[in-house]
Amino acid sequence: MFVGRRALEVSRRFMRRVEDFRCARCGLLVEGDGYTNHCPRCLWSRHVDVHPGDRAAGCGGLMEPLAVVVTGSGPEVVHRCARCGLTRNNQLGKAVDEALVRELAARPLPAARRKRSRQ
Repeated sequence: MFVGRRALEVSRRFMRRVEDFRCARCGLLVEGDGYTNHCPRCLWSRHVDVHPGDRAAGCGGLMEPLAVVVTGSGPEVVHRCARCGLTRNNQLGKAVDEALVRELAARPLPAARRKRSRQ
C-alpha cells in the first residue's frame, strides 16, 4: 500500500500521550486515550501541538470545528485556531453529539489558507 510522504512524516513524529482534560469550550471532563484531540461533545480542541502529541505549540488558542470531511483514513474534523488562524484536520474520535457531526459534514469546506505553526 502506498503511503504519502506527509503521512510518513506525521507517523514518525506522532507522540502518543494519554491525558485527561476539561474542555475549555463546554466544560466536559474528557477521558483521553492517547489519541484524543478534541471534546466529544462540542468537537472543539486546543492548539497545543506542532506535530501530533508534542505539546510544542506556544499558541494555546481554541480550535473551532468548521467542517467534517471523509479522507482515506476516515472522517476528520477541520479545525481553525481562533487565536492564530492555523487550520488543520484531525481524525474524528468518538463523538457524543452525532447531530453536530452531521451538521458539520453538511457545511461547505472553509476557504481559509492553511498555515504552518511556527511556535
